[in-house]
Amino acid sequence: MKIEVNTHEKNMLRLAEEHPEILVLSADLGTSCEVKKFRAVYPDRYLTMGIAEQNMCSWAAALAREGYRPFLHTFSVFLYRRILDQLEMSVAYPNLPVVFVGFVPGITTPGGVTHQSINDVGVLRTVPNMTIFDVGDATEIDGVLDLAYEINGPVYIRMLRKEVPRLFPADKPMEFNRARVLSEGDDILILSSSICTEEAMRAAGALKEKGLSVQHMHVSTLKPFTDPTIVEALKKTKYGVITIENQYEIGGLSSAVSEVIAENGLGKRLVKIGVPGYTHGASKMYLMKKYGIDAMHLVSAVEDLTGKKLGITEADLAQERFVDFLEV
Repeated sequence: MKIEVNTHEKNMLRLAEEHPEILVLSADLGTSCEVKKFRAVYPDRYLTMGIAEQNMCSWAAALAREGYRPFLHTFSVFLYRRILDQLEMSVAYPNLPVVFVGFVPGITTPGGVTHQSINDVGVLRTVPNMTIFDVGDATEIDGVLDLAYEINGPVYIRMLRKEVPRLFPADKPMEFNRARVLSEGDDILILSSSICTEEAMRAAGALKEKGLSVQHMHVSTLKPFTDPTIVEALKKTKYGVITIENQYEIGGLSSAVSEVIAENGLGKRLVKIGVPGYTHGASKMYLMKKYGIDAMHLVSAVEDLTGKKLGITEADLAQERFVDFLEV
């Protein structure tokens, strides 16, 4: 499996070349958020705002009103929790085209609770006019900025950085409000997002070898959540649906799916796999296993949903393709 490096950096430069009204605003984390090269190439379009995220958001709103397209860059936890009032009143309320590019989402950082945005999706799903993307690999990083640019309103992106696997074909880009079908089946429906999709892919082969028919879909648009293909997949699943996500188990993908089940009267059982609460600092893979958002916990959820013991061990799963690092 191919590993891509600094994919966002390349795409930010490409998009800026195509659209001269694009500006990058950085909250003193340009290197960590892959826009250091942008500053060198477009120094007049790069604004260093310092560790003052609320001020950065207010500046972005004013710039958007003047016809610019601001792309805010910092860690995701600082783009919703610290600036929520400015985000809602200055950007979302007037429905301005500001893109919030949030890095190290969920537990992808060893920085501990102060840096881990485990409930960002849950909070921002409640903000009117907000669109939310959650990328899963390098192919989706390639396409997410273009989708964000096309939306004439606020957009929040949970961005991956540095060494990222390319799980999906490069010629099949991310689509707005449309899940990516990774396998077809009608016994179990697995809906995954972000870094959890790779874990679900690791488990899917072992589940199929045990005779289960698995429909696996990767979800990258978390708001809006009106994809008709998900509704159809929910209708046909025999045992029910499992959601697995790199976010708090309440408010994110699982809650969006439960709403769809209820609104459509589908009567399907839902098993949620998500971050159970606040976590501590450690490597990504250690945290995923400890807090239960990895492949083996997904297998256990399938056993719970089907009422069958499958006898799958870690050795039966596909090899990990994650690149794990401890840099904050």
